[in-house]
Amino acid sequence: MKKTVFREYFESLVIAVILALFVRTWVFQAFQIPTGSMENTLLVGDHVIVNKMIFAPAMTGFERAILPGREIRRGDVIVHKFPQDPERDFIKRVIGLPGDRLELHEKKVYINGKPLDDPWGQYLMPAGMDVQNPKSIEYGPVTVPSDQYFMMGDNRDNSEDSRYWGFLPRSYVKGKALFIYFSFEEGQPLSKFFSDTHWNRILARVR
Repeated sequence: MKKTVFREYFESLVIAVILALFVRTWVFQAFQIPTGSMENTLLVGDHVIVNKMIFAPAMTGFERAILPGREIRRGDVIVHKFPQDPERDFIKRVIGLPGDRLELHEKKVYINGKPLDDPWGQYLMPAGMDVQNPKSIEYGPVTVPSDQYFMMGDNRDNSEDSRYWGFLPRSYVKGKALFIYFSFEEGQPLSKFFSDTHWNRILARVR
């Protein structure tokens, strides 16, 4: 029996919805930056695309050969579940890998006793002045457990990260931030869409 036009449209719509759900669940996800904890890498109002496949475990050698996956690296910007409330998503940068001995001294990060080459970190105040936030000055040493990570926001004086809520379990990692697909001045009306859109940030890679 020949399909009706309505049925063909309906089946196409169902397939499109299924594919969209598959992509969102397993491949890519959109994420909006809600706070300034990752400034100046990511600003409030940035919308980023997150690759959810890159850190997904491969069950077979064939999967490892064809899927674009890799291990988590220091410096990766990652969207993850908040350990104290897994229903919330956070975005932070990987600073400490499993087995690392990490500490902060006068706002400088040390990994295994050596100062970290840290081009990402931004500090709003000198070490001697920030008395209200002592963990941004001195912290540790701590050793990162197996299958866990030490996460930090790039805005080091204004970030709720592993210094305050501990290590991030590997199972809480959702994906790697890829690029900014849209950026709009937070809190502005749509009438200012053209003037308050950060056009220079659109399609910028997250590094």
